[in-house]
Amino acid sequence: MSKPILPVLCVLFVLATACKEKKDTAKQQNTAGPVIVDVLVTAPQSIDNKIDASGTVVAYESVDLHPEVSGRITYLEVPEGKLVTAGTIIARINDADLQAQLAKSKVQLELAEVTEARDKKLLDINGINQSDYDIAHNQVASIKTDIAYTQALIDKTVIRAPFNGVVGLRQVSIGAYVTPANVIATMQQVNKIKIDFTLPEQYSSIIKKGNTVDVDMDATTHQKRKAIIMATEPQVTTTTRNLKVRALLDGGSANPGAFVRVSVNAGEDKKALMIPTNSLIPDDKNNQVVVIKDGKSTFVNVTTGIRLANNVEITKGVNAGDTVVVTGVLFVKPKAPVKIRSVKTLKEFADINNNVQPQ
Repeated sequence: MSKPILPVLCVLFVLATACKEKKDTAKQQNTAGPVIVDVLVTAPQSIDNKIDASGTVVAYESVDLHPEVSGRITYLEVPEGKLVTAGTIIARINDADLQAQLAKSKVQLELAEVTEARDKKLLDINGINQSDYDIAHNQVASIKTDIAYTQALIDKTVIRAPFNGVVGLRQVSIGAYVTPANVIATMQQVNKIKIDFTLPEQYSSIIKKGNTVDVDMDATTHQKRKAIIMATEPQVTTTTRNLKVRALLDGGSANPGAFVRVSVNAGEDKKALMIPTNSLIPDDKNNQVVVIKDGKSTFVNVTTGIRLANNVEITKGVNAGDTVVVTGVLFVKPKAPVKIRSVKTLKEFADINNNVQPQ
């Protein structure tokens, strides 16, 4: 009788030991301390309602100097990097054949004018009929038209500066055969500077001709200048849904093509509920924050507004006076108890993110 009872007792002992270990583990998990967090008590704060955009410096006038006709360059004067005035001759194309044609037409014109004058006198005394005189008169007009046409072709062999500006680097040499596809040099009018930048289309209502924007010309010194909005592109870019804006820089100089930072005033400063950006929990559909109520965590869906360097505006989901978890967000579970280590301000959180030592 004792032999069958012994295995049963062993099994019962093993089961009892396993149950005890399971209960002890659950007890340890249940008695684990609450997550320690740092929090921020939300309060309305005044923010500078400005939108930052990337911009590009554009010359007030810019052109590639191309020849209008094909031919060999017989004259070339490209003062690289220097200012030239409008009308200055930059290059000439060989026009010997056109000059010969012009000289021929001028000789023909002289003879035609003499013939017309003689026929006019004969017409006055009824020596010839009107049709004979009309032929002579038409011959004069035809030759004059040929001269004008030839002169226009000669003018196309001369490349002139179209405006006052700085000439770029020379791209060809004298004696080279060029076509209208060749670039002789470039010209930029840099005494006035335009700034091109783009903004999301939802800000189109704040972009008006004559408004001013701030332009950060130097990333090192953060030198700011004003620019006056000249115009906007009527059509929104279909790929980015951005609106292209052009502004005229008020003073200052910069190299065309340089990068600048543009700040657009989106309205008067306003009161907003701001929280550190790293306290947001991104989701597929919504952003969430953790709010502490009665010592426990609550996950709340929020709507964001203006984003700054370290902070983001909350327009919906959080009220003034709510306690928002900022550090330890990843370790907090819904409806779980939390322990507040410290209550900090936005500036203190910004200093922590920027590794600024407290004073």
